[in-house]
Amino acid sequence: MQREVIKLLSFYFSKIISKQNSKIIKKNIDYFTKRFIIVGEENNKIKKGDPIMNHQINRLLNFALQKGMIGTDDLYYAANLILDLLQLDEFELEEIDEKLETAQDIIDLILDYAVEKGMISDSVTEKDLFDTRLMNCLMPRPSEVINKFNTLYNESPEKATDYFYDLSISSNYIRKSRIDKNIKFNHYVKYGDIQITINLSKPEKDPKAIAAAKNIKSANYPLCLLCKENVGFAGNMKHPARQNHRIIPLDLAGHRYYLQYSPYVYYNEHCIVFNEEHQPMKIDHNTFEHLFAFVDKFPHYMLGSNADLPIVGGSILTHDHYQGGRHHFPMEDAKVIKSYQHDQVQVDMLYWPLSTLRLTSTSKEKIIALADVILEKWIDYSDESLDIIAYTDGIRHNTVTPIARMKDGLYQLDLVLRNNRTTEEYPLGIFHPHAQHHHIKKENIGLIEVMGLAVLPARLKNELEDIKQCLLGNADFDSNESLQKHADWYKYLKNCDYEDVDKFLEVEVTKKFVAVLEDAGVYKMTDEGIEGFSRFVEGLW
Repeated sequence: MQREVIKLLSFYFSKIISKQNSKIIKKNIDYFTKRFIIVGEENNKIKKGDPIMNHQINRLLNFALQKGMIGTDDLYYAANLILDLLQLDEFELEEIDEKLETAQDIIDLILDYAVEKGMISDSVTEKDLFDTRLMNCLMPRPSEVINKFNTLYNESPEKATDYFYDLSISSNYIRKSRIDKNIKFNHYVKYGDIQITINLSKPEKDPKAIAAAKNIKSANYPLCLLCKENVGFAGNMKHPARQNHRIIPLDLAGHRYYLQYSPYVYYNEHCIVFNEEHQPMKIDHNTFEHLFAFVDKFPHYMLGSNADLPIVGGSILTHDHYQGGRHHFPMEDAKVIKSYQHDQVQVDMLYWPLSTLRLTSTSKEKIIALADVILEKWIDYSDESLDIIAYTDGIRHNTVTPIARMKDGLYQLDLVLRNNRTTEEYPLGIFHPHAQHHHIKKENIGLIEVMGLAVLPARLKNELEDIKQCLLGNADFDSNESLQKHADWYKYLKNCDYEDVDKFLEVEVTKKFVAVLEDAGVYKMTDEGIEGFSRFVEGLW
């Protein structure tokens, strides 16, 4: 018995030492000194408890108290839920003197315990399912979150969103420890200061998880990742756990929507506003009304919508939703090429790789009325000289990506003109990233990219490092199979002059992303393109 205990202690101390700071190490050592008594093998009265887990549970409860997830009256209730999850029978309340930004270190130790005890396998998917169950033990009920949000909203919209965003991080619904690993940089180009993110926050499923998912029967509940039924859903190998997920009901121009945060927050306070009903995306008059109704409620947030057609739309076209947040996108600072005035609305043609009209006014009603006209005209508009064709065999190609915000006390709506037509030369779309750029970005150019923030695949982290080593002469490009998609680009890179290879690669990736955005623009920022853009605008009234 003593040997088993010593072995267990050794295991946990190795975890603690590798994951905690010196203060935590001392606290744990003090704890074991005072509390852990090794009984002799002759004593068969072993309790079904775990002193180490008792300490971690107390740390987690202390964290939840500090973050306002639970109150003092909830301590034993929450502790008992955790005991049940960890298959433990005993708990002793401890005084914890510790302040943490997130609970990730505690969660990791508890996950190690769960793996060691055979409760879960050592896979990312199973750990994610388990730690979501763990944090659910500390979550307030949905109605409590809604009531607190509304109470704070009456004081200030910012206080309400601050509370909700902080809760989403504290509960580990937003996995901040992963998001912090994202690679971010920005560089100035002719259009402005373009923002780049290499997204590392969404983990790839390991082979075990993929194999296990095959044995899971497909279900239609919830219908998709955005449906309101996700709140509290336990998840499975095919569907993420959402027990720590909360949503806030909103009335937008007489229609019921819900506010949530994106679990992957590609930018600051990245939120999603989704329709109560599972119905397809559609850009119309209601869209513009909903965007401004939201901005009225939360003037410190912007809100936009992906386009409603394949190729130029987002990844989820089956559920009507918008994306917003508290972030300054490069698009906001775009230069103006031409300005027009129409019915108390200023109409600016922007110098931006995607063809954008900016409507600004003191009256949202005037903006919406003009947006209706622009959308209606654009849907049926063709300019074959610039490859813009509205329909093929009755199938529509034209739509818009709209973005609403408050700017200096004025209402503002950006309308980005989009077209999803394909040809033999461009089977993925004429106004879509072209093949020579697919080694960097092949996916749809959605709302976030439209605004000048690139969300690039995680593979680029290693690939760019390998390219760097090749440029420095430390590795052979030709022998690295994963780099061959970059062959043409590498030929160009190795003939360039640079002083700092890291900055050089950042700039070149930024240039590539800008080229991708230019591919997606229906009117190019050339004399011919601007002239064509002007023809469309000047024909509106």
